[in-house]
Parts: sequence; structure tokens; C-alpha cells
Amino acid sequence: MFAIVDCNSFYCSCERLFKPHLNHHPVVVLSNNDGCIVSRTDEAKKAGIAMGVPLFESRELIRQHGISVFSSNYHLYGDMSTRVMDTLRLLADDSTYRCVEVYSVDEAFINLSHLPFHALQGFAERLRDVVVQWTGIPVSVGIAPSKVLSKVANRLAKKDKVKSHCVMVLDAEDKVQEALEMTDVADLWGIGRKYARKLKDLYGINTAWQLRHMPEEWARKNLGGVVGVRMIRELNGLSCIQMKDPLEKKKMIATTRMFGRDVSAWQDIEEALATYATRCCEKLRRQHSAAKCVQIFLLLKPLPQNNPSEQSHYHRGSQVSGFTVLDNPSNLTPDIIKAALAIGKTLFEQGQIYKKAGVIVSELVPDNVLQTNLFVEPADARRKKLMNVIDNMNAAYRNDVLKFGTTGTHKNWKMRSEKRSKRYTTRWDELCTVR
Repeated sequence: MFAIVDCNSFYCSCERLFKPHLNHHPVVVLSNNDGCIVSRTDEAKKAGIAMGVPLFESRELIRQHGISVFSSNYHLYGDMSTRVMDTLRLLADDSTYRCVEVYSVDEAFINLSHLPFHALQGFAERLRDVVVQWTGIPVSVGIAPSKVLSKVANRLAKKDKVKSHCVMVLDAEDKVQEALEMTDVADLWGIGRKYARKLKDLYGINTAWQLRHMPEEWARKNLGGVVGVRMIRELNGLSCIQMKDPLEKKKMIATTRMFGRDVSAWQDIEEALATYATRCCEKLRRQHSAAKCVQIFLLLKPLPQNNPSEQSHYHRGSQVSGFTVLDNPSNLTPDIIKAALAIGKTLFEQGQIYKKAGVIVSELVPDNVLQTNLFVEPADARRKKLMNVIDNMNAAYRNDVLKFGTTGTHKNWKMRSEKRSKRYTTRWDELCTVR
């Protein structure tokens, strides 16, 4: 048996945690640059706020219903996510980190094969109660014989929280049948929009229960080969998607951001690329890796169509990119910044307007066994010590207390985040004040 624990309206729940007056009040959280709505409470959903819609399209509804709006606060969300996942590991007695699989920032699978069927309901209720008591984040729990079925159970538990009390356990065949009959095929984990449309229009398959009874050979031909066969088996309660070990080291690291305003000057591009390169280097050193390849890209702002009849439409912004291979693999910030800026100068065009940039480092190797270049001197060991000092200082005092001048001081190009709440759990000067 597998359980999936999913935080309810996670971003909004994090905001409510330090603002209890917002409980039972509609709340939404915005995406990067305060663009679209990416998290909604149940009250906001009832008010008619749709998922993923631009903020400007919902301003009237927000005004009418007095909905509280927040910018994304990733420092807070990341810290609260860590607390929730650590709590799940304690409750699941996961000393090996193999019983709990963190699926996303607000979801985790738990392997419950060691529990008898009669203990599943009680375990799920304990998970729900202890997580909210220890972290303040409400969660929903779905339990079933396979991962796909557990996602179905979790979705139904969240759909009617009053009836389910945020817990659903599919431990009998009649419960599985009822759940699958209530689940639209488009709502299945692993079924995208195109496949859902194909299943409904071509084959008349509208529910997960109907899909479950399709032959495996049919799924192999019409539902993506092995992936389709796995889906049919999972719907029949046969576990095919096993628990995954945590990814301890990334094979590629990227830092990309949208600009908060139109950018056309090289100085702004230079500051952005240097800042993103610095972030990549911090991540490299954190996992004790060094990069051989540095790549950057610049995304141009789309321009209006020339055709007057299509003035409301826009071209997709074109992207320019380039890469370089370092003489010696490195995780030293000056080396990566120098490489990124050299590429950026060859890509930058005066007069163009840019809306996004990114730095990507790849071909990662362990930093303790570097294959150096016979004709290029390796990095000075003192520079590595300097990087460690900078990392430790920034970790202790935050806010980039030590940084390279190339990254700039004002950073007027940074993403808009006008409605961000305080970072209550990661900044001393932003701790919650109690009177």
C-alpha cells in the first residue's frame, strides 16, 4: 500500500500560518513577477478565482470578495516544506530515507507495505493530525495499493474535505470501483490534455473505471507503449511505479529568472548574469561538484504583429543562447561569472529588449577528483578557501552580505514581488512579532 500526503493549498496555508486572521478568508498567491494566480484557498475557488489566470483578469473578483493577495515567498515555502517532509519521515520511521519519497514541494509518497490493512485508516488520521499540529500546515492523505490509485484517493479526499475529513483509504475493491467511477479520465495522474481528449473523443472512455478495463495490448498501441501498460496495471492495483531514492546530486544546475521590467542595457544584463552565475556556484559547492560547461540564454521580449487584424496577438519571444567549455572544471564564482559574461557579450544586441536570462552549468564532476588540463594551471587552493568563507558568511547573515561587485547593488531588473510577506522562519529581522 502507498500513501500520498498533499498539503492543502500549500502556498496559501504558509501565508495563513503567520496570519491567523486569514483563516476562513479567501487567499491567493501569485507566480513570479506577480503574473498569474498559482495557489488558491477553497474560499477563493468558491468566489470564482480560476487557477493560472493572470492577476489583472481577476482584479474585479478580488475586489468584490475582499480576497487577500500575496507574492510568492519561496524562502518561507521552502522552509515549511522541509518541516513537513521531516515530520513525515519521523512518523513513518524513515531512518533510511527510502520509505518517504518527496515528490514535490507539497507532496510526498509513503510506502506502507509494513502496515496491516486494519491500521491504515488510523495511520492516515494520525499523519493528518500530527502534521498540522507540528507544522501548522493542513494536509490530505490518500492510501491505495498503487501510486496512481493513491493519487485518485487523495484527489477525492481534497474534493470533499467535510465528508472525508481529508483522508481516504481505498483498501477494498468496492471502494476502488466507486472512486474510479467518480474520477474523470482527465484527472488521472499521468494523463495529459491531449491523451484525455483522445480517450474521450476516439474511444468513448470518460472515467478511470472505463480505462481500467481496457486490454494491456490496446494500451501499448494507443496509450504510449510501456507507460500506458503501466497505467492500466496501476489502475488494477498492481504496483508498477516504485519508490525512488532521493536525488542527492544534480547532473545539471540552472538559475533563470524573468526580469521585473523591460531590460535593454548591457549593465543590467551583466548584473543579472553575474547574479545567476553566483547562485549556480553556490549550488555546485553545496553538492561538492564542479562544472565543465557553462551555458547562458537571453529571451527577447515579443513584439506586436505587423498585421493590423492581429494586433492583439504577439510573436513568441525569440531566444539566443551560447555555451563554453572551461579549461578546468570549476565551482569558483569568478571563473563561472567570467565565462558567463564572455558569452553574454557575444549574444547581447544594443537596442533589443530582453525579458529573461539564465545561466546553466553542466558536465558536473566531483570537485575532489578533477581532471585538469595539462596546459592550464589549476585553480589556486586559496581561492577555494575564499569561496567557503563567503558561503559561510552569507549562510549566517543572509541577504548576500558578501558578494561580487559585478552582481550590482540596486538590481532594478529583479522580479517584481510587491506583495511578498515576511520570511518569518529564515530571517532574524523578519521574525513574527507577538504583542
